Parts: sequence; C-alpha cells; structure tokens
Amino acid sequence: MIKQLTAIIEKEEDGYVALCPEVDIASQGETTGEARANLKEALELFFETASQEEINSRLHEEVYVTQLEVAVGEVKGSFWKGM
Repeated sequence: MIKQLTAIIEKEEDGYVALCPEVDIASQGETTGEARANLKEALELFFETASQEEINSRLHEEVYVTQLEVAVGEVKGSFWKGM
C-alpha cells in the first residue's frame, strides 16, 4: 500500500532536518534532497518493522500545514510590563 505523508524540511546550521508530523519521525541531510531521501528511508523502515499497535498509536490521519501572521518584536500591553 502507498500512503501520502507530509515532509517538513527546515534549514539547520550545517544541513537540513526533515520531519514527518504524521508519525513524528525525523531525519537529516546536507541538502534538502538528501534530507527528504533519508526521511523516506526512515519512514519505510518504521513501517516495515513497527508493530501494527505502534503504527496505530503514532499515526495521525489528519495533519494540516498552514501559515500564520504574528507580530514579532516588542511586546506591547499592560500584562507584560510587570515582567
């Protein structure tokens, strides 16, 4: 069976980290392509070796990736003034 999963790839200091949020498995590589390939290999190994119980407990069927706009910088408001 083929399953479509999410890969989030993030730049780190000396390479890239790839994360699959559906099962909380990560890998890394020197390039985005290498990180993606290593994550795919880690996921295939997980699904080959994990028990059905572990797969069921870790697998999140619905994962949504979106963007948010947030203010970054000085915190304003009376709540934070006393801290």
